[in-house]
Amino acid sequence: MNSLWLRSLWLVLAGAVFFASVGLVAVWAPDLPPDELKARWAPPPSTFIEINGQQVHLRDEGPRHDPVPILLVHGTSASLHTWQGWAEGLRGERRVVRFDLPGFGLTGPNRQDDYSIERYVLFVRSIAARLGIDRFVIAGNSLGGQVAWATAVALPGRVQGLVLVDAAGYGAGLAGTGNDVPLAFKVARMPVLRTVAQHALPRGLVESSLRRLYGEPGKVTPQLVDLYMDMARREGNRAALGHRLAQLGTGPDPALLRKLEVPTLILWGERDRLLPPALGERFARDIPGAKLVILEGIGHMPQEEDPGRTLAEVRRFLGS
Repeated sequence: MNSLWLRSLWLVLAGAVFFASVGLVAVWAPDLPPDELKARWAPPPSTFIEINGQQVHLRDEGPRHDPVPILLVHGTSASLHTWQGWAEGLRGERRVVRFDLPGFGLTGPNRQDDYSIERYVLFVRSIAARLGIDRFVIAGNSLGGQVAWATAVALPGRVQGLVLVDAAGYGAGLAGTGNDVPLAFKVARMPVLRTVAQHALPRGLVESSLRRLYGEPGKVTPQLVDLYMDMARREGNRAALGHRLAQLGTGPDPALLRKLEVPTLILWGERDRLLPPALGERFARDIPGAKLVILEGIGHMPQEEDPGRTLAEVRRFLGS
């Protein structure tokens, strides 16, 4: 009887190991070197420039004589591709500069594992200096929105316009809790799962996270999932995400927003479950003279989900 029980136990354990192995193989997704990703995701006008000893993925488009270029700053786990619609719509008459922040996209992690808002503001200043840009309009989504307004606080004479798109910056930077936070972010916050995630990345995890961030989940295409999968697998990015989420509390005091003297447009997705529209209303109250536009049916990344509608608002703002 004992012998039969032990045999059955071993069979169960062997089966569990087998199916676990098969499952791991199915989601096995090791890091990819940046050179392997460049052919698909960094064709012209992409270029790479050295900033603080790091090769930064950047696109600089439009007329060089534009006296006030537009800098576009993406959010957590995104890349400069999130601004494609805006860049296509603006580059005919405006100089548009977008880049992958350290820790994300094809730029990848920095050596110091420093993803504080203060470090990102220094990074933006370095980009502007490297490109010879003195005055600029800056727009940012989510994390990029916090970087944008923190840059406006740090450089009041140089930032000529501010566009906040579902921006972070109040509290720890992520208002959503429980089911509101994409599963990929939850995994990145858990040490054990984060270690596993360095080597395994279920495509369904990326897709479900994107669908949760969109107001209309049906707009999430296989090509979009491909992009976010590859950016996550860029060598070092998954480890960097864990460091970034551990540094959410960094950044200037939001009370400084009340001292801003810069024309400001605030765009907010009505269906944003990560950073709800109430935060957009708070930005509008805190920034003197700011204009708030709530976008019906749109989620956390309006510039990506509906570039046409959001760009129309930006054009009106720039024209005014």
